[in-house]
Formats: sequence, C-alpha cells, structure tokens
Amino acid sequence: MKKNIQYHIGLGKGDVGEYVLLPGDPKRTELIAKFFDEPKEIAFNREFRTFTGYITGYDGKKIKISTTSTGIGCPSAAICIEELINIGAKVFIRVGTAGSLQRYVKVGHIVISSATVREDGTSRQYVPLSYPAVADIDVVNSLITAAKRLGFKYHVGIVHTKDAFYTESFSDTESVPLKEYNEVLWKVWERSNILATSMESSALFVIGSVRKVKVGEILAIIGSTMSKNPIIKKVGIEEAIKVAIESVKILDNMK
Repeated sequence: MKKNIQYHIGLGKGDVGEYVLLPGDPKRTELIAKFFDEPKEIAFNREFRTFTGYITGYDGKKIKISTTSTGIGCPSAAICIEELINIGAKVFIRVGTAGSLQRYVKVGHIVISSATVREDGTSRQYVPLSYPAVADIDVVNSLITAAKRLGFKYHVGIVHTKDAFYTESFSDTESVPLKEYNEVLWKVWERSNILATSMESSALFVIGSVRKVKVGEILAIIGSTMSKNPIIKKVGIEEAIKVAIESVKILDNMK
C-alpha cells in the first residue's frame, strides 16, 4: 500500500517521474500521454489528473515522465506543484494556452515564457511583489533549442498572469467597478511588450524558485486578448507538447 498520499492530487512517491508536464485542462493530460510510451493513468482527483509513462532519451535510455493537470488559476496550480514536489518531482514545464497581447504574436504561434507579471493573489502569499517570477534558465534554453530543432514559430519573453478571466475588455465589463482601470492596465502591458496572458505561471515560477526546483512554460496562442478575441481557435497545442517533450530530452541529456 502506498504511503504519504498527497491530499489533493491523490499521488504518492513513485507515482510520477522527475519530469512533469503541467497543462491546466484534465483532458489535455490524455492528449499529452499519447506522446508517452506505456502511458498509464495514475490518479484523477478534483481537477488533478495524472498520467505517467516513458520517453526515449538521446542515449536510448528510458526517461520516466508524467503529466498532471493543474486546473484553472494560481491557487490550484500552487497546490499541484507543491504536492508533486513532495513526492519527488523536480522539473516542471507548464504546457498551456494563452491570449496574445501583441499584434505580432499570432494565433497558432508558441510563446516560451522567460518571466511573468504577477497580477495574481497566490504568489503574494509566498513572497512580496518586489520578488520576480522568473522561469528556470535551463528550462527556457532547452525549450528554445527544442522549438528550433522542430522548426516551430516561437517567441520568447515576459508574459502576464491574472486571476480574473471575465474582467478583460472582451467581456461585458460595464458592471465591473474597475472597468476603466483594467482597460488602462491592458494598454500598459501591451506597451511594455508583454507577449501573452494566462492564469498559472506566476505561482509556478515563484514556488519553483522558493522550493529550488526547475520550472518553465510553453504556451500555445489560441486567441488575441488585445483584439477582444481571447479564444479564436485551439491551435498550436500539439506543437507545444512536442516542444516540451523534446525539452525534457535535452534537459535529461545535460545531467
């Protein structure tokens, strides 16, 4: 019988590999697992669904790898990564979707996050706002190398993390008290060359730094927030998955 089962994710030591890919959507774990050898569903509790399998590294060695869904937003993402760290996971790549904040970041493109704006509440309960939320440099570099090798269109830079989806300019915001303030902020982020917006990376990056594990992120751009169309078409997700898996091979080869 397994010991020390984590309360929320329903997993114990030995259930996951050193490397874990983190989508938000539980359905996406099943899609990611199709790229594994011998994938097995290990647990599905609340929003946290986990598959574990193997990929073949450059030296022919089998690399144990897992995928766990985080659900939507920083609170559940923080719970997920904390409990995965507790059972031995060490390298995390969020494989997410996002809305573009720049005209040149098109639907179907991939964004590799180097850091994120901390407009969430969860990370503030770990460290002050003056503490930066940055991705691990080794993970960022491996994602860039992987995207180049696979020939996918990608951008690298700072992204944005928020808590509230329906306060953006595309929705009916007339009843939102901070309507005008929010509209100004979106323009600020656009002028600051923030590439895209989603809802999990600030907590993941901060916890990764605090807990001394490696965390990175790759995003499939599925809409244009600045054009008031945050979800246009779910494209680029398989490409993001392939880059993340290639990145794991690169990281494992560096050991």
